[in-house]
Amino acid sequence: MENGEIQHTMRKGKNELLVFEQVEILDAGSEGNAVARVGDLVIFVPYAVPGDVADLRVIRKKKSWCEARVIRFHRFSEKRATPFCSHFGTCGGCKWQHLHYSDQLFYKQKMVEDNLVRIGKIPTPLILPILGSGEQKFYRNKLEYTFSTHRWLTGELPKEAIPQHEMNALGFHIPRMFDKVLDIECCYLQPEPSNHIRLFVRQYALDHGLAFYDVRTWSGFLRNLIIRNTTTGDLMVILVFREDRKDVIHDLLNALHDAFPAVTSIYYVINAKKNDVINDLPLTFFYGKEYMTEQMPAFFENQPPVRFSIGPVSFYQTNPHQAVALYRAAAEFAAFKGNEVVYDLYTGTGTIANYIAPMVKKVIGMESVAAAIEDAQMNARLNGFDNVTFITGEVEKLLTPDFFIINPVPDLIITDPPRSGMHEKVIRTLLAMAPPTIIYISCNPATQARDLLLLSEKYTCEKNQPVDMFPQTQHVENISLLKLNV
Repeated sequence: MENGEIQHTMRKGKNELLVFEQVEILDAGSEGNAVARVGDLVIFVPYAVPGDVADLRVIRKKKSWCEARVIRFHRFSEKRATPFCSHFGTCGGCKWQHLHYSDQLFYKQKMVEDNLVRIGKIPTPLILPILGSGEQKFYRNKLEYTFSTHRWLTGELPKEAIPQHEMNALGFHIPRMFDKVLDIECCYLQPEPSNHIRLFVRQYALDHGLAFYDVRTWSGFLRNLIIRNTTTGDLMVILVFREDRKDVIHDLLNALHDAFPAVTSIYYVINAKKNDVINDLPLTFFYGKEYMTEQMPAFFENQPPVRFSIGPVSFYQTNPHQAVALYRAAAEFAAFKGNEVVYDLYTGTGTIANYIAPMVKKVIGMESVAAAIEDAQMNARLNGFDNVTFITGEVEKLLTPDFFIINPVPDLIITDPPRSGMHEKVIRTLLAMAPPTIIYISCNPATQARDLLLLSEKYTCEKNQPVDMFPQTQHVENISLLKLNV
């Protein structure tokens, strides 16, 4: 050591790959990777923890950065936790299991601040303490599994030595490999009976000789298994098949129903396409209730909960308990007085719009997906809200001067765009419209910060509220409160 810093050397390793020795991991970064530095070179390292000291083998190098893998640890960080999942490091999900949860929250908050300062050029952003999730395991209400004849092999045996039926898998895709699927034994993301259902369907398929899907040849019978649940106790299973073999399908679904009487809805889909998207396909209702019911506690204690009907392809926040924290924080930022007209941009199935409906005069939700708008309208009717209007169309095309001839000018904008952020035309319209308040909810602080920089022409970012929607991962949501400069 010299001046408190760990010294490192570099050498050529096996097959002439560059190796850096005794490198200290400094930070946790995007995509779930840790970050180190050697001189001016930034090194991205998966499955390392800030405070680790390790030898790193470079696997990909650019001028100012590279990707590397740990080949030897010299010291483990105090921030390092023992992963609880046997699939950690292979699955590609839950990449931060090896970080204590308190440290996960620290680095997520730091990620928000770094993006706001570096990209958004906000000198001293006010960031409230991150809202952590009460559940760090079994918090998701939806998982999708893939059937595959190309099981990812983690052992020493070559593929040729394994019988073909043992190459079948039901699980998650290996990152960056379109055809490889990891056969999952236990997933800690969704509460039971999710694991039991997956294992039952897998074993039933093997026992009855049902062909798993081969994405290379677009052949096979079983394609996908989707399991959804609600906090109210509903449980939905959707099975996706390539061929419409009704007798075989009905036998499987009846067996599933008999084995799991707690399942409240069963659907199936025939998908003969070369992609896994089912939103554009007819879904066959097989058993139980056509919709699940979810409910969210109202903002005010004296009001009934907001209810939502969730169909097989409806969107709903995948961490339902944290969704309450997210929307409550956004409503607190808004400080509604009850007479506001609010635009909810990228409304999806209208969860935010319906949540705030009892607090405001009028909400106008905008969304490009027609099926999502249908869900939003249905949920408004379910709750008896007559002050909510939903409009189908791309936000950048809806917000034109003609729109404001027939619609009231908003007092407040809530925008919750996809990861790519807002369309530049939307930002220009917001600047021209100049509503007093904008609340920007984002699942990608980098694109959010980019948009905030553009909006800074007329708006000041007054405060931010990070929310952890996805424990054990690097993902973080952030709510920004923007006020029009006077």
